Amino acid sequence: TKKALSKTRDFIVAKLQSDEPVYGVNTGFGAFAKVKVSNKDLAQLQLNLIRSHSSGVGEPLSREETRAIMLLRANTLSRGTSGVRPEVVEKILEFLNADILPVIPSQGSVGASGDLAPLAHLALSLIGEGEVWNEVAPHKYEIVDTLEVLKERKIEPLKLEAKEGLSLINGCQVMTAIGSLALSKANMLLKIADVAGALSLEAVRGTRAAFDPLVATHRPHPGEAETARNILKILGKSSEIAESHEHCDRVQDAYSVRCMPAVHGAAKSAVKQAIRTLEIEANSSTDNPLVFEKENKIISCGNFHGQPVAFAMDAVAIALTSLMSISERRVEKMINPAMSDLPAFLTPEGGLNSGFMMAHVAAASLVSESKILCHPASVDSIPTSADKEDHVSMGTIAARKLVKVIDHLETVIAIELLAAKQGIELLRPMKSSANAEKILSYLNSLEGDFNQDRNMSKPIANMKKNMRGVAEEMHKSFGELEI
Repeated sequence: TKKALSKTRDFIVAKLQSDEPVYGVNTGFGAFAKVKVSNKDLAQLQLNLIRSHSSGVGEPLSREETRAIMLLRANTLSRGTSGVRPEVVEKILEFLNADILPVIPSQGSVGASGDLAPLAHLALSLIGEGEVWNEVAPHKYEIVDTLEVLKERKIEPLKLEAKEGLSLINGCQVMTAIGSLALSKANMLLKIADVAGALSLEAVRGTRAAFDPLVATHRPHPGEAETARNILKILGKSSEIAESHEHCDRVQDAYSVRCMPAVHGAAKSAVKQAIRTLEIEANSSTDNPLVFEKENKIISCGNFHGQPVAFAMDAVAIALTSLMSISERRVEKMINPAMSDLPAFLTPEGGLNSGFMMAHVAAASLVSESKILCHPASVDSIPTSADKEDHVSMGTIAARKLVKVIDHLETVIAIELLAAKQGIELLRPMKSSANAEKILSYLNSLEGDFNQDRNMSKPIANMKKNMRGVAEEMHKSFGELEI
């Protein structure tokens, strides 16, 4: 890789010696593309670019997101199509290894030439300007001037040469990093949603008939069959609870219970497609212009445009909001005695106690808020740069919205897990399946019963905090679920 980077760099240097105008190398940027810049000013041109484009606003991105951005940026530059020196990639990795993370504002990108403003803040720290996070105590950070930290660590800032500033900021690494971390969490929640749905089915004493493998063979969407198998893996063919309701007069369950394979499965498919899109994006060349040394070409192009990522992020937000919505509906079924045969609001002394009344309202609130967040960012475009950049993706906005949707989904699933646990406890001494009982045992270790009213926000927050523990317990108890 280092050899390939050096070859491409030599190609760029040779072009400069020929005095041929090359966009972003010896010309201005955007609407200034026709302005030729003399060779003596090329380093200053790159420095000015980084300073002027560091115009991000809003709260900083998280340290985790920042690390992912830096890694993705180093990865795309290492492909050898940007014309930067190996030292540029090495400097990003040096910062990463030293845990020197730039403070990157979360807002200010329209996802056109990629994530120009936030990536400029990354580049600003590399050159010894801007701000970085500094650890003052274990897991406690403050914002300080970059140069202060570099001097303390005896690290030299990067000195930009021709084209290198532009190469550092062209691309979709911010939206891709935010989206990748969000999808990783979504993957975990898709499995836990199946667990929550299975426990809810048991709490309302629903039938397993809709999850018969025969059903999915006649509608072969992969996610549908996967979800049905997951539900049956958790619940088995029957249980004491299921057998107690075998001869009831209910012909079929509500959609929120019966249609889990269709709805959960469709959400899984949307997430899988988005992951494929982001995997391609993470390993692509997104600079402009792109440098092809072997072909003797420098091509101005549009690989920096964030539309593929924007569409993927919006689609997943919609899919996960639907998953959240069906979860909320199952909570409603459990608290409604007309639908579950359980005590109203899952409390044995209703009236004196309100049980899950307001926990359900909280879930409904988050679903409603998420529906607003589902308005697609990717359908919007505001021309920028004197109409040179006349169609933009808004991909970073889409990714940031998705993070909020996933946070809401996690809370709603936490509420469903608590409600389902309480519902099944109210059916004691009857037992659920062996696998379901293992999960219930873990949930009970986190929170006791809700027979008497108590502050509900704390157990909801506690369950949400322990979602990864639920996933680990699930894996330990009965193996990995399918997604």
